[in-house]
Amino acid sequence: MARLVLKFGGTSVADLERLERVARRIKAEWGQGHELAVIVSAMAGQTNYLVNLVRSASALADLREYDVVVSSGEQVTSGLLAIILQRLGVPARSWMGWQLPVRTTVQHGSARVEAIETAELRRRFKEERQVAVLAGFQGLADDGRTTTLGRGGSDTSAVALAAAIEADRCDIYTDVDGIYTSDPRIVAKARKLERITYEEMLEMASLGAKVLQTRSVELAMKHRLCVQVRSSFEDRPGTLVVDEEEIVEQAVVSGIAHSLDEAKVTLTRIPDRPGIAAAIFGPLADAAINIDMIVQNISLDGEITDMTFTVSRGELDRALMVLEKNRDTLRYESLERDDKVAKVSVVGVGMCSHAGVAQKMFTTLAEKGINIQVITTSEIKISVLVAEDYLELALRALHSAYGLDAD
Repeated sequence: MARLVLKFGGTSVADLERLERVARRIKAEWGQGHELAVIVSAMAGQTNYLVNLVRSASALADLREYDVVVSSGEQVTSGLLAIILQRLGVPARSWMGWQLPVRTTVQHGSARVEAIETAELRRRFKEERQVAVLAGFQGLADDGRTTTLGRGGSDTSAVALAAAIEADRCDIYTDVDGIYTSDPRIVAKARKLERITYEEMLEMASLGAKVLQTRSVELAMKHRLCVQVRSSFEDRPGTLVVDEEEIVEQAVVSGIAHSLDEAKVTLTRIPDRPGIAAAIFGPLADAAINIDMIVQNISLDGEITDMTFTVSRGELDRALMVLEKNRDTLRYESLERDDKVAKVSVVGVGMCSHAGVAQKMFTTLAEKGINIQVITTSEIKISVLVAEDYLELALRALHSAYGLDAD
């Protein structure tokens, strides 16, 4: 008998027919004697619908009320799934984030899990063999208000709960059957990985892969929790996210990730003096605008330079407003924007011990006539910024160059 946490995403619970399918899968696991906690997302499209309702009501809505509204989708799903399970003869009970409770920080809209009280769940596992169906994405702040964990937060709910109840595994059910070497919708020869390390998955998630939320991977890595990504629609093994030591032979490059949620900003002819970077990025940080890639051009005369960086497309207008507001302090000549760019990244733990990975990336892109605008690196990834029109060509070329194509 194992203790498992099963998480079902929005496409998996999109309607009553799919909820029925999910319930029968849960019943099969429960019938094998496993202790089960199930995390559910809102039905597909519901969160977007609720977010748009809030924005239509007010462009600057109180985030505490925003959380009350957008968290309601998960409540509907959890209640419906518990009802169907009960009809199938499985003892089940739905739980909201405030009922356990899932205690979080007070950052409404993007709270972080601090602790989960699990004594009652454990008692019901043992005494009643009850399946707990929990609304993902939800939490409770110290002030008694409902919080949400950010988009994709049900992944974090699942991993956090699995760690709290010391689960043997956390299975993330989604509309794909695992983690691929690249986006199979773009790269036809992409192949499913049997295993991937926490570090690689963390990079892939942060670089644009939408399979798992970044914070859920961080939690899994912290607690050394085995996570499996698998399909809701096919009954076959998925991809395991595990410690590096559990992978016998590590490929140099495990995957090619991409992101279209990129915008490039360039400040031209700014004073090249100590503190200029802090003067630029300080106000952006104060406005809660995340900066990704940064490049400062070499100053030939020691007086004037250019600074280029990227932000998400959704934050581009706010970033430009902040920079315009601080123009007198920054003393730049012009402010240039480009939201027609894409980030392409090669990721692999094996890169740490192999030379020539960057050279192969740059040579491959050059051979395809793709210009590199910005470069950033870490121990296990290299990211470049290119024109978005070249994204698909870049992904396919790099996938082949690193020997990732399926036979």
